[in-house]
Amino acid sequence: MKTITNTNTPERAARTITNPLIKDEVVFLETSRETGGKHTLVEVTLAGGAGNPLHYHDHFSEEFTCLSGQLSIELNGKVIVLSPGETAVAPIGSKHRFFNQSESPCRFQCRIAPGCAGFEQTLQITYGLAREGKTNKQGMPQSPVILGYMFLISGTRLTGILSGIEPLLRWLGRRAISKGIAADLQRRYITIH
Repeated sequence: MKTITNTNTPERAARTITNPLIKDEVVFLETSRETGGKHTLVEVTLAGGAGNPLHYHDHFSEEFTCLSGQLSIELNGKVIVLSPGETAVAPIGSKHRFFNQSESPCRFQCRIAPGCAGFEQTLQITYGLAREGKTNKQGMPQSPVILGYMFLISGTRLTGILSGIEPLLRWLGRRAISKGIAADLQRRYITIH
């Protein structure tokens, strides 16, 4: 197992992706492939005021450990504010989101267990699309077919009224696979395995 801990190495730089729109950075410390599927471990620098919408996962849990700043986690309707060294776990099936309530960036590690290669690929593809101007201001793919593929492989489920569009997103994702769009995205954007 290879763990990337030094902050200024060429290896770490090669395992870092950035999203120029939402100003986030993700470092792949350990991939699902490297851990034999046990987990995925990433380090995230989250811009002030940034975060993601409420969601859940059917197949993996997420463990959030704050490294610097303060990280807020909404977990089953309750907000937990983590300071450096503190951890919160979103078990499989729990509705959750992470966000940064401050104006300054925060940094945290997220361990997904078991590992999810599709989640890793989703980050790489969406950040690559953002760098090329092919996402909206929130960093979501402009193409509904690509959005469907990202939804299909990410292991993420929507909550509330948005859950009603999941069948359409899954259909679009399968269309991306059958039309070769998924293979093209893989070739163009997946560099970290």
